[in-house]
Amino acid sequence: MSRNKALVPAVVTVATVGVAAGAAYLARARKEDVKEFVVARILEAPAGRSSYTELGQGLERAGTFLAGRASRAADTPANREVLGHIISIERWGQERLKVALGLSGPIRDEARQYRPPQDASLRELQELLSQVRAGTVDLVRQLHATPPEDSLTVEHNGLGPLTAKAWVRYLTQHADLESRKLRSPRDPGAPPALGS
Repeated sequence: MSRNKALVPAVVTVATVGVAAGAAYLARARKEDVKEFVVARILEAPAGRSSYTELGQGLERAGTFLAGRASRAADTPANREVLGHIISIERWGQERLKVALGLSGPIRDEARQYRPPQDASLRELQELLSQVRAGTVDLVRQLHATPPEDSLTVEHNGLGPLTAKAWVRYLTQHADLESRKLRSPRDPGAPPALGS
């Protein structure tokens, strides 16, 4: 084998690793730019084009799908964890909506403070999920009745300042995406349900 033929795979490998390392470096270095782009394009822009009535209706419709997924979930630790996570984020977000409504002052806390008890049963989590979503819908109705200034923002610990409309869209999107992780007893690859 000629020496040039042996060098080609090595050069390609180094170049590929170099590109991947460069992309990883760029992602780390430009993290704030990427975050701002995502917030602007995926949360703020679509939410800003919607009324609180439309956002509330979307939240309610998504809540129907959410409840359906939760009702079909197998009683597994993984599914209970997903439901607990969705509930904690939704409760945490409700506190931000209350700030936008002027019902409380600015806060900086963590979503884990809003988690349901670790020993909550699947049935308890399913019921709590519906109650919590109904509470969020009620807050959006209040935002419709007494809307804050469009420029008012409330801090998200990871994403930065969000308008109240973007918070509603965030909560809708978050629960929808996370609930897709729920597995029913019939799902292939789902862990066995408790008591099976």
